[in-house]
Amino acid sequence: MAAHAYIKLVPASKQKAVTLEEVKQLFQYYQDMMKKTGEQLGWAYQQAAFPYQLIETDEGKGKWFYLKGDGHRYRTIIVGVGSNNGETEESFIQITLPNGATHGDKGKANEFCKFLAKKLEGELHLFNGRIMYYYKR
Repeated sequence: MAAHAYIKLVPASKQKAVTLEEVKQLFQYYQDMMKKTGEQLGWAYQQAAFPYQLIETDEGKGKWFYLKGDGHRYRTIIVGVGSNNGETEESFIQITLPNGATHGDKGKANEFCKFLAKKLEGELHLFNGRIMYYYKR
């Protein structure tokens, strides 16, 4: 069964809404940080820290993309954006681990969720149901 984690943008967050393009830019920023860390350490840390290729399909254009791993230790993580049409318009990023995801995928997905929530100062709802708050309360 697939597992989901959410980064919700609350009124105290840095921004009220997020687009898929902004999420892609945050992943690019993450890769650049890991590349610089690797240069300081003297080894190719970027490949170990981000062992995925970002792939966007025609059917998911503007709504979701997936991170494709090597197929052995890392397989797939799906990343999408959306909003709840309740009393307050609340944007969120959804991270999904599909059936067949590995423990490596779950570890990396947790790492990416924490990174995104910290950068956006959002409310992170983890795969295990726990909530982490990255905004000032």
